[in-house]
Amino acid sequence: MLIALNVKNFAIVSTLNIDWRSGMTAITGETGAGKSIAIDALSLCLGERADAQAIRPGADKADITAHFDVTNLPAAKRFLAEHMLENDDNDCILRRVISKSGRSKSYINGASVTASQLKELGQFLIAIHGQHAHQLLLKPDYQLHILDAYAGHHNLLYAVKDQHRHFHKLQKEYAELQRQQQHQEARKQLLEYQVAELDEFALQPGEFAEIEAEHARLSHAQTILHQCHGELSRLYDNDEQTVLSHLQHSAQVFAELTGYDKGLENIAQMLEDAAVQVEEASREIRQYVDSVEQDPERLQELESRLSKTMELSRKHHVQPEHLHEHHQSLHDELASICSDYARMDNLEEEIAESVNAYNQSAQALSQSRQAASLELNEKISSSMAELAMADGQFLIKLTSIANGKPSAYGNDQVEFQVSTNPGQPLQAMGKVASGGELSRISLAIQVIIAAKVTTPTLIFDEVDVGISGPTAATVGKLLRQLGESTQVICVTHLPQVACSGHNQFFVAKQVENGETFTSMIPLCEQQRIDEVARLIGGDKISDTTRASAKELLLVQSA
Repeated sequence: MLIALNVKNFAIVSTLNIDWRSGMTAITGETGAGKSIAIDALSLCLGERADAQAIRPGADKADITAHFDVTNLPAAKRFLAEHMLENDDNDCILRRVISKSGRSKSYINGASVTASQLKELGQFLIAIHGQHAHQLLLKPDYQLHILDAYAGHHNLLYAVKDQHRHFHKLQKEYAELQRQQQHQEARKQLLEYQVAELDEFALQPGEFAEIEAEHARLSHAQTILHQCHGELSRLYDNDEQTVLSHLQHSAQVFAELTGYDKGLENIAQMLEDAAVQVEEASREIRQYVDSVEQDPERLQELESRLSKTMELSRKHHVQPEHLHEHHQSLHDELASICSDYARMDNLEEEIAESVNAYNQSAQALSQSRQAASLELNEKISSSMAELAMADGQFLIKLTSIANGKPSAYGNDQVEFQVSTNPGQPLQAMGKVASGGELSRISLAIQVIIAAKVTTPTLIFDEVDVGISGPTAATVGKLLRQLGESTQVICVTHLPQVACSGHNQFFVAKQVENGETFTSMIPLCEQQRIDEVARLIGGDKISDTTRASAKELLLVQSA
């Protein structure tokens, strides 16, 4: 519940510190005194849009703090825990600071947060019903919201929204694939031809380099053999003089010279080793020459494959050594396009399944709404009788959406219908109800919904406009009854409603040194009598109006 509200430099408020109590609290005051200022300030603390014009003239900033006890509010405690904003005292302190530039800073328990986070937490703390709620009551979307709030079927709503989100996601994917398909058909045909041609050629990884090497060897076989025979003759086979015989001779000479100078031993050894290397090289050359085969058919085969490789490389504008990678890239692209085609077939099945799942969830939601509407019809019709519409009838008409397309809120259309006079047929609320009747019906609905929805603090800001006499007394009784289980704050101008409060504040406006100030003070028993007397008789309070006020307080608080 709301424990305290501290306001600095907001509108015509310089400083305002209010301690709130449980039960029903009535707020009254003179016209123009600013009875709703505390509510407006609290709204900012709950994340409403900030405006620099809200700052008191001459001040640099407005500063508003609201203090709540969340001991018995599991949803609020869960929010605080999930965002690591909780403290050990079950306290929740919301603060909003608005600067002259129009910018604002928001805090929860001293930690900086966004205004949207204030608003998200605020829904677990307070529900504000404004004086223009009856205007919203004519909107079909708001009527559906009221029915769902009363039914309390959050799980069903979530299931429908989740199924709708899934359906929409599949539809979006299908439309995108369909769009791509229109652009990719020509590309797919080209890829099929190109990949088939490259598949048939089937160039393997690294094959081009191998072909080039083998082709170079076979095409130059004669040159290789001729050169090998010539060099083998010079190195080893010539009967006259060879490189080997020269090395052997030099090695022998230097071996003999080492007898005179040991410093020549290294040279002698090097020449001897060189002779051995030449002899080994000669054997390798002979073995190589013996192994070389001239294969014209293989050479022709290689030339054909090499020529085809070069042809396909030019055709695809890639280097021959990259043709295999290019082939794989085209293959992967074609596979991706074909996969998209297959995905579209699967998507059609998935969309059909998602529509079926959605319809089941929407049907369960419709059944819950139908059951809740029957209860709400009875309760609102009964409240209309209490609010001076004795023959009034209320009906929630539920119909299915004509186009049958999945909607995030189900397949139901809602129309609130009323009959306010005997013999009058039920018709759409906006066509039948007068402004005063609409206001009373709106109030009845708000009280019924507020009693069903477990919001710890309910604020009614002049929702009793257009109501008077016995009806006002009934409204007061309804609000007081609601205050027995929920904290209710009601801004009112009606003495019958003010008398119904467990507590009462008086809002006054003073002008000092050319400046306007607003104050808000709790009233004791005698002050309440005087204030109710003022509401009954105007500025002139007499013994008669005081007596009437005292009697009204006794009746309404009974």
